Amino acid sequence: MFTPRHFAETDLAELDRLVARDAFVTLVTVAGGMPFASHLPVLYRREGESIELIGHWSRANEQWRHAGDALAIVHGPHAYVSPGWYPDKETHARVPTWNYAVAHLSGVLEVHEEPDFLAAVVAGLSEHHESALGSDWRYEPDNAAHSVQLKGIVGFRLRVARVELKFKLNQNHPIANVRSAAAALAAGPRVADREISALMTERLQRREQGN
Repeated sequence: MFTPRHFAETDLAELDRLVARDAFVTLVTVAGGMPFASHLPVLYRREGESIELIGHWSRANEQWRHAGDALAIVHGPHAYVSPGWYPDKETHARVPTWNYAVAHLSGVLEVHEEPDFLAAVVAGLSEHHESALGSDWRYEPDNAAHSVQLKGIVGFRLRVARVELKFKLNQNHPIANVRSAAAALAAGPRVADREISALMTERLQRREQGN
């Protein structure tokens, strides 16, 4: 991923935040010289710098045959930034841009077909998302109607070897530009506009404190 130094992030707590916001990744592999992408919910586990993603495919999805090197993209918020928001728009001939936060997680993809692994993935995903909805569906391992469904999926674990975090938030602009754009986004119509505004404001505060 192209990441100018202004936009590089190294704090893994920021990765935690991105995944907590939306644990739905784009998983990319290469087979026969062609890229292949799937969009999948995952369970995220991190202990220090040890990170893994766990999930499953439909057995009909051919990507389960692509064990080996893989890339998982964690999508954060993003927003259009108008040059009209910058105080120096005329003197510096500012142009439109797009602010965003994203993570690229590269590593080795393992394929798992063991029933216990598959059951744990389904149970973990359902528990997490059902509780978020205030609902109560649960995977029941002793329920034959549930366990038979495991035959239709294949599990995976991505052991992450490299993390790239890019938070493009106008860090290369004067403080006045950042403050003005963040204020405009805070009043924006989309939730993502306000999320980007909050991230910009956080980094602006660090910058003003010399961090």
